[in-house]
Amino acid sequence: MRRARRLAGALVAVGALLLAGCTSDAKDTGGRVTLAFQSLAWQKESVDANKQLVREWNAEHPDIHVEYVQGSWDGVHDQLLTSFEGGEAPDIIHDASDDLADFAYGGYLADLRDYLPRRLKSGIPQRSWETATFGDGIYGVPFLQEPRVLIANAKLLKKSGVRIPTPDDPWTWDEFRRITEELGAEGGGKGTYGVAWPLKEPVSATLNLSLSTGGRMFHRGADGKVTIRFDAADEVMPRTVHDQVNIDGSASDATLGMGGSDTLPGFFAGKYAMVPLGFSYRQQIVQQAPKGFDWQVLPAPAGADGLTQGVSPQTLSIAEDSPHKKEAAQFIDFLLQPRNMVRLALGDWMLPTGTAALKAPALRTPKNDWAAGTALASHLRSAPAQSVRGYPEWKDKVATPAFQEYYSGAIDLDELRHRLVDDGNLVLARYQR
Repeated sequence: MRRARRLAGALVAVGALLLAGCTSDAKDTGGRVTLAFQSLAWQKESVDANKQLVREWNAEHPDIHVEYVQGSWDGVHDQLLTSFEGGEAPDIIHDASDDLADFAYGGYLADLRDYLPRRLKSGIPQRSWETATFGDGIYGVPFLQEPRVLIANAKLLKKSGVRIPTPDDPWTWDEFRRITEELGAEGGGKGTYGVAWPLKEPVSATLNLSLSTGGRMFHRGADGKVTIRFDAADEVMPRTVHDQVNIDGSASDATLGMGGSDTLPGFFAGKYAMVPLGFSYRQQIVQQAPKGFDWQVLPAPAGADGLTQGVSPQTLSIAEDSPHKKEAAQFIDFLLQPRNMVRLALGDWMLPTGTAALKAPALRTPKNDWAAGTALASHLRSAPAQSVRGYPEWKDKVATPAFQEYYSGAIDLDELRHRLVDDGNLVLARYQR
């Protein structure tokens, strides 16, 4: 969950990383190894869980001391790059899989294949390992993930009489569009919309949800080079959003530039019947919703590939320059034991990747719709652009403005395709010479 980021936190993290590097580089005395663990946890429950696990490790391992370093999601890529180039990176690095490609290919992260114990390797599905695999190596351990879901106003849904989707019988994208029209009509023209799409950062939402319709956009050839295509399967999700906003009037155009948290006040006020959000937003809803507000989690619409969607799990990596890779891997193994992975998942309101952890009763309870998210875990796949070099530039310079203009109605589908494909392939070509 990467929200509520603050520049101040980023600056603090820079200083913390430098201190961490100094600690990591210091000569160990008395036979004790000292490891710096940079955590990006930011919610109180999550920070508390991480710090408590570090304390437990240190109590049980007096010869391998772990120092907790508080990082920040704000500008983490640049912070890590600075620390890598300065030789001051923390030993154990918390990040997200979609941020690892440049570090993995650049030689900054250790290939973990020779360090991970068999228990950890077998306890996480291969589909999750693929999110942190670059070339032949594994450069992070994926441990937390979240599907995108529909958070719905249960009272409005019940009043409308629409069919309530389930993971076994979800809405199709066409059905979803029709139902948002019906829900908007229920407002009687009083400013109620069927859905609010918070698409301030539209690219990952579009790519990941398009996996349900078979859309991939990035295609790797036999020579290993990646090219972009925008085929019929890639059109379904973005065309649905465009038409909801610009043709049906069932989606608010005012929310297109918002982040997820920005839509919650309107959602609580009954302005939107549904909001597509990450699963972890449930925590904010529990904390902020007015007393008596009735909400529920619904699966995202399904396409030709069912409920499949892309994710970029949170990861734990080891710096290539760390002199204590074996000990760092031991700590990661401890941190991600099933019972501990459950604690981390509960702290972040996300799903663990581990198959044993996913069976925990605490993650399968109807309370706060935990069970609704757990039911989607088997449908989560590696985000389409995980291993594509040049993706960050394509996303920032080409795809983000193109999708924003398309969703607002400023350009049509043909112009969107031209920008994504023609302009996009020029960007990727520079990284694949």
